[in-house]
Amino acid sequence: MNTKYKFAPEQDGKTQEQIVYVRPVEVSDLPQEIQAQVQVEGIEKLYAVHNSNGERLALVRDRSLAFVLARQNDLTPVTVH
Repeated sequence: MNTKYKFAPEQDGKTQEQIVYVRPVEVSDLPQEIQAQVQVEGIEKLYAVHNSNGERLALVRDRSLAFVLARQNDLTPVTVH
């Protein structure tokens, strides 16, 4: 597979990848206001997409969707344990 990824503007003469981090998150560990917004009964785990500064960009239902979302936005997803 020859996947092409977009890169961030050059910094100090080097091109930087726009990497995002995907990690599982237990619904019970989320703030109450976010838990109240989880609309599907029985979901215990979501997947969070974070930027390199740790800011949460998205919460999605499954890991594959997190990767698709990142790639559709020209980002390079990697898994965090």
